[in-house]
Amino acid sequence: MDAHLIQSASLALLPDIRHAFFTRTGGVSQGVYASLNGGVGSQDSPEQVAENRVRMALALGVAPERFLTPYQIHSPDVVVADSPWTTHTRPRADAIVTREPGLAVGVSTADCGPLLFADDKARVVGAAHAGWRGAFTGVIDATLAAMEKLGADRSNITVALGPTIRQANYEVGPEFVERFLAADADNARFFSDAARAGHAMFDLTGYIAARVQQAGIVKFDDLGLCTYAEPELFYSFRRSTHLNEPDYGRHINAIALGR
Repeated sequence: MDAHLIQSASLALLPDIRHAFFTRTGGVSQGVYASLNGGVGSQDSPEQVAENRVRMALALGVAPERFLTPYQIHSPDVVVADSPWTTHTRPRADAIVTREPGLAVGVSTADCGPLLFADDKARVVGAAHAGWRGAFTGVIDATLAAMEKLGADRSNITVALGPTIRQANYEVGPEFVERFLAADADNARFFSDAARAGHAMFDLTGYIAARVQQAGIVKFDDLGLCTYAEPELFYSFRRSTHLNEPDYGRHINAIALGR
């Protein structure tokens, strides 16, 4: 059974490149993890997570052992993948790039921004986990630079942003706002007033889009989907926290070159 997935219209036009922003449907996990939880760092049954990841790998047309995600640390760090790794040897990073055919590279998310990158001419692809920390500290720029080292041309790279928590559901405190304003006063445009005094609503997707544009990318596709607002389709760390749930599932967002 293929896992349920969402695709970027822009990436879908590129020849011999497969990608997916997987939803939470189409898997075997139960309870708060129902049903396509791909998070090896969750408290879900490892056997069920493994089966879910097999389904995702098959949906992308790659062998399960060639379906790779890193040990994410909310950093700007990028690794190059040229061969499979295991759950125990996966590198600590928040982005992966590759030019190896038949190797799917992906990141897990549950509110943060999943970005997929592709240069179909140079045949280089990548995936990045852009939470606020990663986006703020430069994971987007670092991913593009790593792709260029593999032969990609920034003017030909398409970037797609998948399901992410949207501004209407992302309340932050004053220290958060101060950090962004201290870096650049123009970041004020990514905040609006919150119901709670001293708090603000943060436009993470707008900030990510601005960083992508500042990096010189003109081919950008935001799917416009909110993880928090659609519980039937998406996991959400923040929603699970608000509901006092013991844990939460993780989506996988991945891309691969055909062989």
